[in-house]
Amino acid sequence: MEEDDIVAVWSERIRSASADGRPLRIRGGGTKDWYGQGLEGDILDTRAHRGIVAYDPPELVITARAGTPLAEIEATLAEREQMLPFEPPHFGPHATLGGTIAAGIAGPRRPSAGAPRDFVLGAVLMNGHGQVLHFGGQVVKNVAGYDVSRLLAGSLGTLGLMLELSVKVLPVPKAEATLKFDMNGTDAVRKLNEWGGRPLPITASAWRNGTLAVRLAGAEAAVKTARSVLGGEVVDAVEAERFWAGLREQTDPFFTAIAPNAALWRLSLPSITEPLQLPGAQLMEWGGAQRWWITDTDAQTVRISAKQAGGHATMFRTGSDYDRSAGVFTPLPAPLMKIHRGLKAAFDPARIFNRGRLYSDF
Repeated sequence: MEEDDIVAVWSERIRSASADGRPLRIRGGGTKDWYGQGLEGDILDTRAHRGIVAYDPPELVITARAGTPLAEIEATLAEREQMLPFEPPHFGPHATLGGTIAAGIAGPRRPSAGAPRDFVLGAVLMNGHGQVLHFGGQVVKNVAGYDVSRLLAGSLGTLGLMLELSVKVLPVPKAEATLKFDMNGTDAVRKLNEWGGRPLPITASAWRNGTLAVRLAGAEAAVKTARSVLGGEVVDAVEAERFWAGLREQTDPFFTAIAPNAALWRLSLPSITEPLQLPGAQLMEWGGAQRWWITDTDAQTVRISAKQAGGHATMFRTGSDYDRSAGVFTPLPAPLMKIHRGLKAAFDPARIFNRGRLYSDF
C-alpha cells in the first residue's frame, strides 16, 4: 500500500473511532508496552508507515516516518559518523522512531546532550479528527502558542498519531574513554558535582556497589587531558561499551533483579542530593540527578521520600505482584493538569488515543 493510501486509511479509521468513542492504541514495535499505565483500545500499528524521507548530514537533520525502525535510523547516521544525541534506549529489536519520541526516554548521555524533546525540530501529526497537521519547520507554533513538535516527546501517543518526525543529530565524538573509581555513594555525588562545574568532556556517569564509572567523549586532546586530570582506572573499550549499553537498555544485572513484590523506581532529584538512606538496591546516573531504586516499599512512601529530597518519582517497572494502583507517574498539580487536559481536548476531543496511558482518567 502506498504511503498516501496508508494515511488515508488511518484518517478514516480515526474519524470512525472518534465518532463511536472507541479507543485506539497507537503502537510501533511494542518494545515499551510496559511503560506507562494501562493499555487500552484496538492496536493501530505504525510500522507500515516507515522510511527515511530526507537526511542532510551537513545540516545535521534527519526526517523519517514514525514507523521507521530506530536501528535503521542509527545505522544510516553511523555511515556518516553521526548519531542521535540523546542516546535512546531500544528496549528490544523492533523499536521505532515514533515510539522513541513518544516515550521520551533518554540514555546515559542525557545530562551532557539533552532530552529527546530538545532535538525534535518538526512533526507531522494526525489528530482526533483525522486531520494531518504540520508543526516545526513548516509551522513554527500552533494557534495556542505551544511548540507542539516538542510536546509530543513523552506524550506516550496521547495527543495524536505521529506520522513524520524531523530530528537534529550530532557528529559521533572522535575519542571516548571510560574511567572507574572505587568510592562510596556520598563521595561519588560530591565528585560528580565538582567535576560537573569544570570544563571536562563527561558524557555519562553511573555509581553502584561502591564503584563510580565516568565516560569521557569528545576531541582526542580533550579526552586525553581529562583522563590525566581525573585519574582513576581506564576500562577496556569493549567492556565499557557493554556497560553503558547495559545501563541504556536495562539489561545490566541491576535492572533484571526485580522481585515479584518489588518495583524499579526512577527518582529525579537535584544532583547534589546525597544518597538516600532507603531499603533496597540503588544506582545513580546523570551526575546524581537520576536515581534508580529497586524496592518493595509502597508507592506513597517512595513519592514522599522523593518529594522531601526535592524531586519526584516514576514507577518505571514492576514485579507481577506490586501494587500499581497509585499510578505510574507522579500526580500533577491542578494548574498543570488543567493545561494537559486542554491540550488533550484540542488534539483528541473524543479521548481515543492511548486512553489511560499517562493518567487513568486522561
